[in-house]
Amino acid sequence: MDTLPEGHAMLDDPEKAKHVKDLYLVTWLPDDVEDPRNWSSTWRWYITAVAAVSVIQVAFASAVITGDFRGIEEDFGVSAVVTALSVSLMVFGFGIGPLIISPLSELYGRRPLWIIPTFLYVIFNIPCAVAKNIQTLLICRFFCGVFASGPLTLAGGTISDIWDNNERGFAIALFAAAPYGGAALGPLVGGFIGITVGWRWIIWVNMIFAGVMWFFSLSLPETYAPVLLKQRASKLRHKTGRNDIVTEQEIFKVSFADLLTDTLIRPFQMLVTEPILLLMSLFISLIYGLLYAFFFSFPVVFGEDYQYNDGIVGVMFCSVFIGLGIALCVTPLLEKDYLRRAAAKGGRAEPEDRLIGTMIGGPFVPIALFIFGWTSPPTVLPGGGNWVGPASAGIPFGFGMVIIYFSANAYLIDAFPGYVASALAAKTVVRSGAGAAMPLFMVQMFHGLGNGWAASLLAFVSCAMVPIPFLFYRYGKSIRAKSKRASAL
Repeated sequence: MDTLPEGHAMLDDPEKAKHVKDLYLVTWLPDDVEDPRNWSSTWRWYITAVAAVSVIQVAFASAVITGDFRGIEEDFGVSAVVTALSVSLMVFGFGIGPLIISPLSELYGRRPLWIIPTFLYVIFNIPCAVAKNIQTLLICRFFCGVFASGPLTLAGGTISDIWDNNERGFAIALFAAAPYGGAALGPLVGGFIGITVGWRWIIWVNMIFAGVMWFFSLSLPETYAPVLLKQRASKLRHKTGRNDIVTEQEIFKVSFADLLTDTLIRPFQMLVTEPILLLMSLFISLIYGLLYAFFFSFPVVFGEDYQYNDGIVGVMFCSVFIGLGIALCVTPLLEKDYLRRAAAKGGRAEPEDRLIGTMIGGPFVPIALFIFGWTSPPTVLPGGGNWVGPASAGIPFGFGMVIIYFSANAYLIDAFPGYVASALAAKTVVRSGAGAAMPLFMVQMFHGLGNGWAASLLAFVSCAMVPIPFLFYRYGKSIRAKSKRASAL
């Protein structure tokens, strides 16, 4: 039988304590077997794997349709820009969905939000696959993005639920690599499906992949501590017949309307008033947008200049996976360095210590873009093994983007510990906007400026972002000291 915490722990806040002095608060016991962080390592790694692969699937879905854009253009008689909306609208949906799913998960827990939106996402693939006109395809791709954003919203929180700070390094690294790895996998798979059975089967294959991950999501337990404690309190009330057994969340209830207001308004307030959040969000968004820029510049270089089919164009993204693999080997080293810094500072590092990875990874992105632009035709003419130059650009890019995302995400969490949900929601909206915008002008930019200068323009913008983590490493503490929401430590 469950027991109450020894001593019936009271809340630290004196004002709250006055209201609850006659109540018994349900909390986790030491070594509590029901605490998700005390579950077996095997079970926690299974949950982590399902969460990470679910993120991979969603990112895969956003890019897989690029495997046969020509088929869509021919079937519906539309331009390349209109067809590109099939990617942009889904990515835009990634930014809208979390604004609803995040507050719902705080009220009802992670598990229902893993299952219900993903099921709706699977269903919305059907009208995409059988669409008779471009409007149906685009509208349903948008709703696919809204409902598919569940894993993007929940995976980080789920990993935080089940791993302690000193354990979650590699798990967070997997989460950081998943959206980029999944997006790079999309053109590789979609290209070969497109040249063999057409774009509609690309959607059907994506639906099958999504359905498999929905099936696995059914096995995920609830991991959100407030919901688990609420369930425990309910059982104790039923067993004992006492109504004074409660959780802190039951005493100080927050309505869905209040949560929604915080989710819809506070993130944008913070973007305006918090320079750390604004600039780091722009940095992350640029990297995310550049990934989608690659999806549309690779077909120009390898499809038009080298005359490769869509399948071989997709194979060129394998270099990105090499970069991701190297990043996954480096992130544990970054985590060890962070723990060493924390130990040297008495067990608690400053948020700026998270920026080491961003400072290391930042220069790799413009380097990758310069390589891509100036080893492509017409600088290096097609023929022989010359494709190796632009293809190899994916290695530094894949490495840089994962290291940057891993470190920058951790920095925002540590810098705004009391407003993590709002900070990440703001980052998600800005990031999705960048990812949605890139496909709409990338092909025209490469056609207009040429491969070398188009890639260089993106590289120069990336160079402008590189100093941001260095500046925050030097001045971040003083900036946080002037903020009302940032950590003062």
